[in-house]
Amino acid sequence: LRSKWVGESEKNIKAIFDDYHILCEKQKKKPILFLNEADSIICKRMEGAERSVDKSENTIQNIILQEMESLDGILIATTNLANNMDSAFERRFLYKVEFEKPDTEARAKIWKSMLPSLNAEDATVLSERFPKFAGGQIENITRKVTVNEVLRGEVTKLEDIVSLCEHETIGGENSNKKAIGFQRR
Repeated sequence: LRSKWVGESEKNIKAIFDDYHILCEKQKKKPILFLNEADSIICKRMEGAERSVDKSENTIQNIILQEMESLDGILIATTNLANNMDSAFERRFLYKVEFEKPDTEARAKIWKSMLPSLNAEDATVLSERFPKFAGGQIENITRKVTVNEVLRGEVTKLEDIVSLCEHETIGGENSNKKAIGFQRR
């Protein structure tokens, strides 16, 4: 969508909505216009924009706001950075749904469903030990477990899974990794 050429980004955004309008006219049921990671194109407008890049960004936001205002269809936008969106978008979304990270019990069920070889007790241990993990992070770990089992030809032990969990996040609460970048000496 974004282009290095002046005016192209705006044209690309407009084209998405134009194409969607055409699709709506051709279909019996309204198709869904789905914007995953919407914060990449739906963001806060800048007051007093002076630079051409900022002006272009504001124009993009205005195009999206106008299109949403007149949209005769279904738009679903997802983000985990809702605070980065301009407040003008809030009223244009009919429904706003926030999904909380799973609680301990739900995380244990996720662990168990993704790693059926885990017993319920170990699933609970992982769930309690890594309370900040969402389903996607648990899925990453289970993929690593699968790779390890294929490479080693043996079932991964709980302590190995814990080690994988500890290395899952960069600089986070559950991490023992060093920060990425240059270090002073």
